[in-house]
Amino acid sequence: MPKEDPAQSEFWEKRFRENFTPWDAGGVPAALGQFLKTEPRGQRVLIPGCGSSYEVSAFAEAGFEVLAIDFAPAAVERARDILGPLAHLVRLEDFFKFNPGLPFDLVYERAFLCALPRRLWPGYAPRVFELLRPGGRLSGFLFFDDNARGPPFGLKSGELETLLEKHFDRTADAAVSDSIPIFAGKERWQVWNRR
Repeated sequence: MPKEDPAQSEFWEKRFRENFTPWDAGGVPAALGQFLKTEPRGQRVLIPGCGSSYEVSAFAEAGFEVLAIDFAPAAVERARDILGPLAHLVRLEDFFKFNPGLPFDLVYERAFLCALPRRLWPGYAPRVFELLRPGGRLSGFLFFDDNARGPPFGLKSGELETLLEKHFDRTADAAVSDSIPIFAGKERWQVWNRR
């Protein structure tokens, strides 16, 4: 039997269809709530690999123009069911291929990078850079773990800097106190500004 590949939508489709989603927090992390209280309204936000999309409501209610994308139809279906009247803010798209038209002010990271196999990581930062306006930000939760297995694929010491420092400057870094068990003690809230 061939090994399943988390770079393919079928891998995630199967997990959502079977309700095997241990990464699903079932709500919005406290650090995001705090961040939204301090941010100017009207910013364009992209949530890649959105899964169940709880954060869409938080961004929309705080006055942001938000678009959430996922390439697994079952994830999009679940997100739309959860979001109800905000379902139109979720689209079936591939992060590496879709054309958003205008650039974003913010790309929100929540268990997306760690869902990508490491072989795809070199394309992550250039793509985020391309999707953001100059001065835009990559903000969210990053998963650090020395275990080579995944998903989730954890960042080892120095890996995040190697991935991002060509295009971004880190402006915030804080511990996360309300992580779900799979990420507990290994997650950090960070903000990276696009050059």
